Amino acid sequence: MAVKIESPRGEAALTEFVRFHDRVYEYRSARWPSQIAVQLPLLMGEGPFAVDRKLCPFAVIDNGRMVARAVALIDGSYQRHWKEALGHIVMFEAMPDARDGVRLMIDEAASWLKSRGAAVARTGYGLLEFPYVIDDYETLPPDIARQNPPYYHALLKDAGFESERGWVDYKIKVTPELIARYESALEACRRAGFEILALKDVPESRRLNDFEPTWNQAFSRHWGMTPFSRGEMSFLFDYFSISGGLETSVLAYKDGAPVGALMVTPPNVEGVILKPGRTLADHEKLNFLGIGVLEAGRGRGVNLAMAAYSYLRLIRNGSKYLSYTLVLDDNWPSRRTAEKLGAKICANYITYRRDLRV
Repeated sequence: MAVKIESPRGEAALTEFVRFHDRVYEYRSARWPSQIAVQLPLLMGEGPFAVDRKLCPFAVIDNGRMVARAVALIDGSYQRHWKEALGHIVMFEAMPDARDGVRLMIDEAASWLKSRGAAVARTGYGLLEFPYVIDDYETLPPDIARQNPPYYHALLKDAGFESERGWVDYKIKVTPELIARYESALEACRRAGFEILALKDVPESRRLNDFEPTWNQAFSRHWGMTPFSRGEMSFLFDYFSISGGLETSVLAYKDGAPVGALMVTPPNVEGVILKPGRTLADHEKLNFLGIGVLEAGRGRGVNLAMAAYSYLRLIRNGSKYLSYTLVLDDNWPSRRTAEKLGAKICANYITYRRDLRV
C-alpha cells in the first residue's frame, strides 16, 4: 500500500493524532506524555487558543499506520503583531523511517499555508511550542520543552527547512553561595523601592489585569512571540493554580504599578513516564521560567530579584537544580541575567524556516 497523506477529523481520529506522540517517544527511558488536555481542544477548534487561528492537521499513513504528523497553522494574532505573512508548522512528530512521507506531508502543509497567504513557514517556535533540541537527547527537559529525537533534523531539512534561530538552555546547581546571592538580590531590589509579590499574594481582582498587559508589553519585541489574549492568560492562570505556579510566578511593582512579570511553574515530575529501573536525577527535576521587565524596571535589578524570589521558594520546596530555561542566542541581556543567577548552558536548540515562494 502506498504512503498517503490524510487530514484527520473528529474527536476519535484527533485523539489518535495527539497520542501518536506517545508512540514516537516509547524509546526514551524518561518521557513526558502527550498533551491531550491542551492539544485536543485546540485541534477541535475549542478553547481560548483556537480563537483567531486556522489549523489543518496532516498525517502520513503507511500501510494503515500513522508514521508522521504535523499541523499547519495560520495565527492571526501573530501575523497582525509582526505584520509578517508567516505560517507555522506545529505538533510535528515522526518515526525514523518516515522520510519520504514527511517530505510529502510538509509539502501539503506548505501548500495549505501558501493558499492562505503565507510566504514562509516556521517550525520549532509558536503556539506554546519550543524549539528542537540539537545535542542533549537523553536528559529529561522541563515539561514545556521539546524532547525530540536526533533524526528530526535530517527529516526537516530534507523537507525544505533551513536553520533560522539558535537557542541555549540554562541550568543551575543550587549552592549555599547562590542562596545568599539570591537573598541579597531580593533585598537590594526591595531597598530600591520595588515590591516583589507572588501571584497568590496579589488580589485576585488585580492578578490577571496586572500580569497580562505587563507580560505582553515586556515581550512585545521578543522575536517570534505572540501576545497572549486575556482568555489564554486566564487559561494559564487556571493551570498555575493546579500546578503551584501561583506561589512561584510573580509580579514586580514600583509605586503600585507593575513593572515586571515572571512566569515560573514548579517541577512536575509525577506525570513522567519511566522505563523499569529508570529513576530521575535531581538535575532532571526542573521548573519552567519566563521573565519580562518593562523599561521602567530595567537595569535596576528587578529581573534578578524576581528570579531570586521564585528560586528561593523552589529551593525551600526541595529543588536542588533550577532552570532558567531557553534564551535566544543573541539575547545577551537575558543571557547575562542567567549568568548572574549562576546558570550554565546545558543544551542547545534550533528553530527552522522554509521559504514558500521557491
